[in-house]
Amino acid sequence: MVETKVLDTYALIAFFEDEPGADFVRNLLLEAEAGSLKLALCVVNLGELWYIIARTISSALADALVEEIRGLSIEIVDADWELTHQAAIYKAKGGLSYADCYTAALAKLRQAEVVTGDPEFQKLRDEITLCWVENPPPE
Repeated sequence: MVETKVLDTYALIAFFEDEPGADFVRNLLLEAEAGSLKLALCVVNLGELWYIIARTISSALADALVEEIRGLSIEIVDADWELTHQAAIYKAKGGLSYADCYTAALAKLRQAEVVTGDPEFQKLRDEITLCWVENPPPE
């Protein structure tokens, strides 16, 4: 069975902005292209990436990046009730953005690792598995 990893917006920004962790994410994308790994991304997080890029650079670049992502070996997962309900459970606990709650919920439902560099995910380390794009933050 092929392992699944869920990408957080943090990982995609690191990749596209060539920040620390970009090479790690690039290798995951290559593994997914080769079929030895499955990557998933919630559509909510794709929207989060779009608004971050649109707000900081331009909506035209945000559109282009979304199209590029849609052409990669990443499954874009729609937010149905099961996923939304699990995200809401995480949000009710506090301490995570709603978009991050969708990443965590997708990972829980798919029994997958979250690929991130965002230390906020440490709050859920007892419920989900984390895969750091660079060194894990101190606990």
